[in-house]
Amino acid sequence: MRFNAKDLALLARRPSGCFDKEGRLKICRVVGDEKLIEPRERWCRLKGNLLFLMKNKSSEASEVVILERCWIVEFRSKTDVSIVLKFQSGEPDLYLEAASKPDCESWAVALGEANSEGLQNKIQQLRRLIMEIKEERSSDEARQFLPSSQVDSLGELQFTSIQRIANEPKLEFSLACKDLVAATRDRKLNTFIQVSVVHPAEHILTRYSSTEIVEGTRDPLFLTGVTFPPEYPIYEETKIKLTVYDVKDKSQDTVRTSVLPDHKEPRADVGRSFLGCTTFRVGDLVKSKEQQLTLTLRTSDGGKTVGTIEVNLVKMGELEDGETDHITTDTQDQKCALVRECTATEGISGKDNLPSLNAVLKNPICKLYRFPTSDNKWMRIREQMAETTLSFHVPKELINLHIKEDMRRNQELKDLGELAPHWDNMRRSVIAHCDQMLSMYQDTLAELGKHTGSSFKSSCSKGEKTLEFIPINLHLQRMHVHSPRLKDALYDVITVGAPAAHFQGFKNGGLRKLLSKFEAERRNTGYQCIYYSPENTAKAKEVLSNINHLQPLISSHADLLLNSASQHSPDSLKNSLKMLSEKTELFVHAFKDQLVRSALLALYTARPGCVLKKPAVPRNTAEEGDDLQHQDHPSQIKRQDSIPHHSEYDEEEWDRVWANVGKSLNCVIAMVDRLLEKDNISHIKEGENDPSAADCKLLHTGSDWYEQLYPLVITLKDCMGEVVTRAKQSMAFVLLQELACGLPQCLMLTLRRDIVFSQALAGLVCGFIIKLHTGLHDQGFLQQLHTVGLLVQYEGLLSTYSEEAGMLEDMAVGISDLQKVMFKVIEAKSEDFLPIITGRREHYIIEVQLPAKMFELLPQEIKEGKLLRMYPVLFNVGINEQQTLAERFGDTTLQENINQENLELLKEYYKLFTEKMPPDCLPHFQEQNDLKGLLENLHQNIQAKKRKNVEIMWLAATICRKLNGVRFTCCKSAKDRTSMSVTLEQCSILRDEHQLHKDFFIRALDCMRREGCRIENVLKNVKCRKYAFNMIQLMAFPKYYRPPEGTYGKADT
Repeated sequence: MRFNAKDLALLARRPSGCFDKEGRLKICRVVGDEKLIEPRERWCRLKGNLLFLMKNKSSEASEVVILERCWIVEFRSKTDVSIVLKFQSGEPDLYLEAASKPDCESWAVALGEANSEGLQNKIQQLRRLIMEIKEERSSDEARQFLPSSQVDSLGELQFTSIQRIANEPKLEFSLACKDLVAATRDRKLNTFIQVSVVHPAEHILTRYSSTEIVEGTRDPLFLTGVTFPPEYPIYEETKIKLTVYDVKDKSQDTVRTSVLPDHKEPRADVGRSFLGCTTFRVGDLVKSKEQQLTLTLRTSDGGKTVGTIEVNLVKMGELEDGETDHITTDTQDQKCALVRECTATEGISGKDNLPSLNAVLKNPICKLYRFPTSDNKWMRIREQMAETTLSFHVPKELINLHIKEDMRRNQELKDLGELAPHWDNMRRSVIAHCDQMLSMYQDTLAELGKHTGSSFKSSCSKGEKTLEFIPINLHLQRMHVHSPRLKDALYDVITVGAPAAHFQGFKNGGLRKLLSKFEAERRNTGYQCIYYSPENTAKAKEVLSNINHLQPLISSHADLLLNSASQHSPDSLKNSLKMLSEKTELFVHAFKDQLVRSALLALYTARPGCVLKKPAVPRNTAEEGDDLQHQDHPSQIKRQDSIPHHSEYDEEEWDRVWANVGKSLNCVIAMVDRLLEKDNISHIKEGENDPSAADCKLLHTGSDWYEQLYPLVITLKDCMGEVVTRAKQSMAFVLLQELACGLPQCLMLTLRRDIVFSQALAGLVCGFIIKLHTGLHDQGFLQQLHTVGLLVQYEGLLSTYSEEAGMLEDMAVGISDLQKVMFKVIEAKSEDFLPIITGRREHYIIEVQLPAKMFELLPQEIKEGKLLRMYPVLFNVGINEQQTLAERFGDTTLQENINQENLELLKEYYKLFTEKMPPDCLPHFQEQNDLKGLLENLHQNIQAKKRKNVEIMWLAATICRKLNGVRFTCCKSAKDRTSMSVTLEQCSILRDEHQLHKDFFIRALDCMRREGCRIENVLKNVKCRKYAFNMIQLMAFPKYYRPPEGTYGKADT
């Protein structure tokens, strides 16, 4: 960086009132967690983005810190008074310590707002405030400047093709120039148009937007159009100024993105020169018969004519008249397409789904293109991108569930009772570690609760600890195609960074390797604890979950049974007994497992001074079943004490305790049957003899029913409580072994898995909700959803080299874990449409809320609460230069194994689909034989083990779309490689399904990459319109995954 030392020194010595903030701080440099030297006191002065460090208030500045490309880590504890400045360049962190907590917080705010990004945020906030004020005055102003008829004319400028989430743009137009005059005869012009607005009330020229640069022609047809959003105060009296520039050197044309006074033209020495300008009124464009204006471009003095410019009003959804031949030019490089920006995403099913989608999608970006078809007609394409509030909502809900689950587990470990010294010490150690992890989850949830601002996590933040549960750069990418002869179609892809634990790092690999290694090591720790397989520990968690779920239900139904008896209501008694029987049978079945019996024995051996009694000959299941059927009185049930200590242990004791629940239920059933039978006989006899006597008998019988059922119900509850106590303790003992065998690795792996799963689940919930909304009127899809389930296909672009191999291992486990997720659609009871998450780590249920009118469109099975299954599959093909190294010098086995395993899962889903669904439920343009051929082709490509075989991804994506699945595309940050893949997929769909002219495939691809939503995504993430590739990297990329020249270069990611 160039700077003038004298000017900086002079600035540092200016009077105190000239600085944004100043004061004493203790400062030192930090590498990692170690301070290079002890903090030294310095007088600090902040001016703009410059922080001057001085020994004292009157001395010279000893150091100047430029507050750009850095961020602040503020410690949230009440006692800490320090903050740390971290730099993207990798230079040592700057540690700053204040004298008090308020002073520390004041410095944190001042430093956080000092850089250019903070200044831009302030500018954006002021602009939004101005827009809100103008919007409030807009209706009055419209009538002040325009007649009412003209105001109504402007209000009719709305598209009618499909419904939208937000209001439509007020005005949109495209631009083209003809017969431009160059400074020299032989020079080919490289031109762009700058658009400025003159507001009628203020008469101030405001720079609004620019088109892209079109190279090598004097008749440029610009890809980028101009859009004025609904809140923009534009009227028929508004004037728009169009200024045309000739760019001599694209690499030097930096003024297009820099800030200049609105009334000044850029200097000619910055890489471009002024050609001409013109002005028109909005009313002239709106009222023109052809909705087109042809304007003359003149030099700045208004004398010389340098060409003409055409302004065309654009309306999405209306077919353009005429052929495309008149658009073609003599220049081969000319891109024949139009693109414009707008600010609203689209709904599909009408106005009813606007509230529910508004709750999920935020900050939409929209572009519009037009491309020629193979029969020389125009098709229009709207490309949309929106972030989602689910990026933070889902992880916060999930962490809250983890906290509750872990608190229950810790309490269950404490309730194990007295243990021998070895086991008691183990329990103490486990609980101590678990409490530490629980505290970490609680701190993370508290930090996320403080988050405000954007609803997505940028690629630059993927290593931040407080955001490690949040998915990276999660967005909906949508393409809506309006063709002249084909039905309108929507294509959605969810783009997200690969679910991975970036903060924890990948030095030792990812979850796939770490879990395998941990399980192998845990088998060898039998001398310290008892080994239970992962299946057994999962079963233990399931048993505990069933206990917590069923016990209160059984108790509630038992109380309802007694209430029905006291009211002498036969019908209510029957219904209550039916519900009680169903839940109790589920309860008994939950413990019909050898694991509970063996865990009880293991727990007994862990008690102080245990003695085992030799077991008698075990009874088989049939005998136990006979006991349940023939037992008919509670006096035959032997009550058992709690698990015995310091006494002999009968291994058959659990069988008796467990069977007592079933026996006591049979007693209740038998008693209810006898009561109802006697009641019928008594009611008939008494009614025949004396009706008034029958009424008296009714009151007396109600009291008898309650008295006769009450002891049986109490016995059932007591037996159930005894089973619960024993089962809970035994299963908690199993979990104790799982934790003790691998401390602290077990808990760290659980944390890593929770982080990865949280990122994956947020994307899945977003994808499901969007798919449900778009398919609400597709009865075939809805039938498939509840009959078979939903296919969720992930496309990975990670390499199998270095850190990305660890990311791929994390991603594979996280996506596989999504099989534990079930969805349920419910009717929303309020205006809050965000999904509700319930369950535990081995089983989650996501309740998606729909407004009443949308809920009524669902099949009866879904409305009744049927759980909807997910079938996630992952196919990965590395495409970058690191994958080249892996293929030539490393190992690609990980990628091959993942693809092969998921191919089998995809085949299983297809088999289920063909068995349960009729052939006519496939998309209308497909036949069943096509899918068989695609699956076989995919199988062959995976077996071929060809380098960078991107056809695997194309085939998998095509199969997913044809099976009504949800598509995901992932790379490290969902920014660069993902953008290449998504745009390629969109153009391939236009070519294969919508007859895009073959000569325009590459042009359309470059257009979407240069001017579309994905370059906006790059800007959102790194504040720069450059894909993070260099020329050497791109040499290793497959041909169609390379961005157009001028759109890539050095950019921090």
